[in-house]
Amino acid sequence: IPLMVKEKVIGVIEVINRKDGSPFTTDDQELLSAFAAQAGVAIQNARLYTNTDQALTARVEELQVMQRIDRELNTSLDISRAMRITLEWAMRQSGATAGLVIMVQEASLQIMASQGYTNELETCAEGRMPSNQFMLDEVVESGTPRQLTVPRKRLPSRGARVQTVIPIRRETSTTGLILLESSLAEPYREELMSFLLRLSDHASIAIANAQLYAAVQAANLAKSEFVSFVAHELKNPMTSIKGYTELLAVGAVGPINEAQTNFLSTIRSNIDRMNTLISDLNDVSKIEVGRMRLDFKAIRLADVVDEINRSTRKQIEEKSQNLNIDLPQDLPLLWADRVRLTQVLVNLVSNANKYTDKSGDIVLSAERTANQWDPQGAAEVVHIWVKDNGIGISDEDQKKIFQKFFRSEDPKTREAPGTGLGLNITRSLVEMQGGKIWFDSEYRVGTTFHITVPVAEG
Repeated sequence: IPLMVKEKVIGVIEVINRKDGSPFTTDDQELLSAFAAQAGVAIQNARLYTNTDQALTARVEELQVMQRIDRELNTSLDISRAMRITLEWAMRQSGATAGLVIMVQEASLQIMASQGYTNELETCAEGRMPSNQFMLDEVVESGTPRQLTVPRKRLPSRGARVQTVIPIRRETSTTGLILLESSLAEPYREELMSFLLRLSDHASIAIANAQLYAAVQAANLAKSEFVSFVAHELKNPMTSIKGYTELLAVGAVGPINEAQTNFLSTIRSNIDRMNTLISDLNDVSKIEVGRMRLDFKAIRLADVVDEINRSTRKQIEEKSQNLNIDLPQDLPLLWADRVRLTQVLVNLVSNANKYTDKSGDIVLSAERTANQWDPQGAAEVVHIWVKDNGIGISDEDQKKIFQKFFRSEDPKTREAPGTGLGLNITRSLVEMQGGKIWFDSEYRVGTTFHITVPVAEG
């Protein structure tokens, strides 16, 4: 009896001999035919379920693989690494014996990653590949994949039987190619080709992101170098202007009256502001391009604080403020760059001075403590804080206080001069020395800035 599904025979039922030896009747045949019809449907449903389950399992596995690939591609914005990851996964999933990832450039094809080749690529000068090799020009032009079975008499030395080229597409253009060579005699199945095309889509996004990141980095580098150049060029004339202003102020070229003295005082004040801006711009540009060099040594905080006291004394006295320094005698040595740590604390004390009214109080204090603020940092730190009873920072401004060029719209804050770079630089310098910076502030009551500095080992 045939097992029929949609007029198609998928099997047969054969019964041989009745137990009593009598022949099969028409009723037996009808009964078996009815059973065969039900069995055929059941078998077909079971097949469909199995196929669906297998397809679903395969799809889930592919999605898991794609998720892993995306994680690996997104962990770095380096274009070379993205190319290597793409090729590794393409070869792993396809079983290819050799492979390349190639970028399409204006006049040539540039090899960016390769596996499985020994001397075959030596003819490719500087990693450039002829576009007419391996059907590459066809794939670049059409944007569709190609597979080529190599005749046995033309097999290359590595034994490749099938060469497959997958385009890496970005919008309507081909930006790259994945070339795979396999020693298997048969071309890749449709399922594997679909996977490789999806892989190329994911790679295209990762490569585009890496290229965009590289372009942004190059633009930032150019900007920082320009800022550094301008700052350097401004520094020399500002030094000369300041020197001649000082000579005029002390009467080196003749006596000056009160009005002239006031004018020279204004010039000196603006020169100081310009010098601060130039210095800040120079520091920002160095930090952005990674050229800020630190000289780490074991240093005494008391020595740094003495220098801060000398540097800020004049501005503190001009506002009749009190700078109270409270340092324990048993503080350990710090592991830091003395010049840059001094710069950090001078900036914090100067800010406290600027944003605190006359006769206000500023406190600089420190303590040795376990590092509860940074689990990944040094186990033991010196916690330093600068506290004032000044105008405080509003809740809105607290969210932006470390941003570059941020200047509050608060009228009392705007009265004090500033570049909006000091706290941004301060945070970078603290973090570069292995510390943390944060603050507590109550509007119109006062602010406390905190930093940590690692203790020098031994």
